[in-house]
Amino acid sequence: MSGRLALYDRVAEETASIVIRRYSTSFGLASRLLGPGVRQHVENIYALVRVADEIVDGGAEEAGVDTIGAGRALNELERETENAMDTGFSSNLVVHAFALTARETSFGAELTAPFFESMRMDLSAKQHDQASFERYVYGSAEVVGLMCLRAFVLGENVDDLRRLETGARALGAAFQKVNFLRDLAADFETLGRSYFPDVNVETFTEEEKVRLLDDIDADLAVSAAVLPELPSSSRRAVALAQSLFAELSRRLRKTPADQLVRSRVRVPNPVKVRLALAASAGSLPRSKGRS
Repeated sequence: MSGRLALYDRVAEETASIVIRRYSTSFGLASRLLGPGVRQHVENIYALVRVADEIVDGGAEEAGVDTIGAGRALNELERETENAMDTGFSSNLVVHAFALTARETSFGAELTAPFFESMRMDLSAKQHDQASFERYVYGSAEVVGLMCLRAFVLGENVDDLRRLETGARALGAAFQKVNFLRDLAADFETLGRSYFPDVNVETFTEEEKVRLLDDIDADLAVSAAVLPELPSSSRRAVALAQSLFAELSRRLRKTPADQLVRSRVRVPNPVKVRLALAASAGSLPRSKGRS
């Protein structure tokens, strides 16, 4: 029986690995710099996050699933995830892979519940005040950083876990806010959402853009400060992720506000390769969003 379960575990994790490679070039690129054991855990986490996102933003809607149906699917995914974390098994391969990571790295509903709460907010909330925005960013991004951190420190001697947690949350928040800013028009026009409090896409100004980027760069500075303290098995990958989003921040800062609401800013592939080579060589970035 143990041989059957071991095979099932491998197939589940192989399934999770496909998800990150098909959906995200940036995170897929960064994940390749992780140590093998750590990499699989991060891919397992990413796969579940991606499936939840498809329920609220992507495939479910295109399949004709309405908001009520999407809510039911999301609730079922959460129940299945919690059950798998308790029992160690799920018939859903992505959920099974995620549960393997959760059980081995010792996290549970204290991190998954806020995540699913934020996903549910996407089904109903079209605008945010400051309190709901902070709650959304924590659940949708910061807890994902904390999940990944549990994998980074597994079996490692860490001097100050709380400091690393602060860095992980800051980097997760920066990722989310950068994506909100680069998708400002698409979120508003396609999904009817405005994530940033008191920001009107139709009257978006340069001053508002600078204020948002100052906040993002402050988060990036916090996460950059703890990079040297991460275990070697994850440091280069996190450095690359940090560099990619710092580069996006710089490009957003150079893009006029009126252009930003019409087009999506990207990091060209040659620049991604250059940043990846620097991270592979052990270069640790600093956040210089205002340069």
